[in-house]
Amino acid sequence: MQNSERPSYAIESVDNALRLLLLLQQDEPLRVSDAAEELGVARSTAHRLLAMLRYRGFAEQGHDKIYRPGPAFYRAGLGSRAPREVSEVARPYLEALNQQVGETVHLVARAGADVRFLDSVETTRALRVGSRAGALMPAHRTSGGKALLAELSYEELAALYADGLPTDLPFDVADVAGFHRALAMVRRAGYGLNSGESEPGVTAVGACVHGPDGRALAALAVSAPSLRLPKSRVPEIAAAVRATASRLSAELAE
Repeated sequence: MQNSERPSYAIESVDNALRLLLLLQQDEPLRVSDAAEELGVARSTAHRLLAMLRYRGFAEQGHDKIYRPGPAFYRAGLGSRAPREVSEVARPYLEALNQQVGETVHLVARAGADVRFLDSVETTRALRVGSRAGALMPAHRTSGGKALLAELSYEELAALYADGLPTDLPFDVADVAGFHRALAMVRRAGYGLNSGESEPGVTAVGACVHGPDGRALAALAVSAPSLRLPKSRVPEIAAAVRATASRLSAELAE
């Protein structure tokens, strides 16, 4: 039976942390100001609570300074479809793609305007792109991130960048409409291409993995030193990535 006695201050702080977990469970962007208003506390208090959840892995903060569920949140089974679950199903596909193309393969999921690298399978070549597992990077600078952003509607894209577009977009992209047109080209191609945008000398190709409802859950990406992945090889790698992503999507839909 629930105890109706008003908790002490120490218990209240725990209750506030649990309420933040429930807010994060809604999978909506959470700002410090939003958390403070919901809890009825000062911004400084909300910031300290979110910082502790971030420290323990229950929240993460992207480049947009917005909080979202972190790895520990999903490991605890608090999310509807945990990235860990997708990672477990995807692992054999990453390994198969790695063997097929002979380059490092990644699995990424979007976290707001960023992507988190959930898993990586490295190539055994001496000159290689290393594992990025656990890293958080701006979505628009990665191949998988571009593929995931291309799945968003104009309204979703505008809401995602409501505080302003990244300053390092191509010079000819001046507004959300232009960004959407650029991403429409990614969507038509069926893959995203990163030519040295996340790291000089590295080229990557990424394609979306879809869930049963048709929405993108994650993306597969192959990355390699640019000298081994010139423009002439991009169609070959893109075909392999898209085919593997399609097979993974089919299994996730079962």
